[in-house]
Amino acid sequence: MSHTVLPRTGPAPAPRGRIGAGFSPVPHRYHLYLRAGCPRSLRVRAALALQGLEDSVRATLLDADTAADGYGALRRAYEAAGHHFDGTPTVPALVDTWSGRVVTDHTPDILDDLRFLGAHPAFHTASQEGPRGAAESP
Repeated sequence: MSHTVLPRTGPAPAPRGRIGAGFSPVPHRYHLYLRAGCPRSLRVRAALALQGLEDSVRATLLDADTAADGYGALRRAYEAAGHHFDGTPTVPALVDTWSGRVVTDHTPDILDDLRFLGAHPAFHTASQEGPRGAAESP
C-alpha cells in the first residue's frame, strides 16, 4: 500500500517540548540561544543565573551578524526539530544537545523549565548545600 505525502501548506509548527515531559533533566544536556538586546533573552539569561544553572546549561549570545556560527547551529536545531522547517528561527531557544533539536522557543516554557531544572537534584552536587545554596534540613 502506498501513500502520498502532501506538502505542508502552512508555516512550520513551533517546537513546544518540555523538560520532564519527553526531555530528561540531565546536566549539560541543554543549550540556550539568546540574542543581545532582546528583552525575552534577557529574562531567560537572568533566570539562568538566578537558578544557578550557568555551569549546567550552556548559552550562546547571538549578535547582529547572522552569518556567525551560532546562527547556523540554531538553524540546524530548528531543522532537526521539524522536517523541512521553513520558518524563521527565533530566540530565546532551548536546544537538546543529545538530539540536536529545539525543545522550545516559547519564553514562558523556557522559564518554567529553568525553574524545574534549578530545583532538580541532578543539578546540584553533593558538595552544595541544596538548590540556590539553601541549607537542607536533616
